[in-house]
Amino acid sequence: MRTVLILAAVTVGLSSLAASADGDPAQGEKVFRKCKACHDIGEGAKNKVGPELNGVVGAPIAGRDDGFAYSDALKAKGADGAVWTDENLTAWLHNPKEFAKGTKMTFAGLKKDDEIADVIAYLQQNP
Repeated sequence: MRTVLILAAVTVGLSSLAASADGDPAQGEKVFRKCKACHDIGEGAKNKVGPELNGVVGAPIAGRDDGFAYSDALKAKGADGAVWTDENLTAWLHNPKEFAKGTKMTFAGLKKDDEIADVIAYLQQNP
């Protein structure tokens, strides 16, 4: 019985982290301002401290040929076949250090589910 309760709690917790495709890209662009110190997106985007993010949604993790030196933690995820799905982006944006232990990214993450969904919607608009 206790195992069932723990599994139910984990399932509810994970479902609250999952960003929906119903995010608002206009709001996501505003939230993305928190990311702009390290990331670029849009026409003419270039790598900064972090990689440029055009076309990241649906791409293999650390697998884009963008000239960025990804951390071993992200390379390992990519080598396992992981891609930047909504679910993986949600986990990453919520807590990068938990998603990829050993990542070079120093950002602590976004704590609001709606902000995460909005950023993902914004990223989806930049193929």
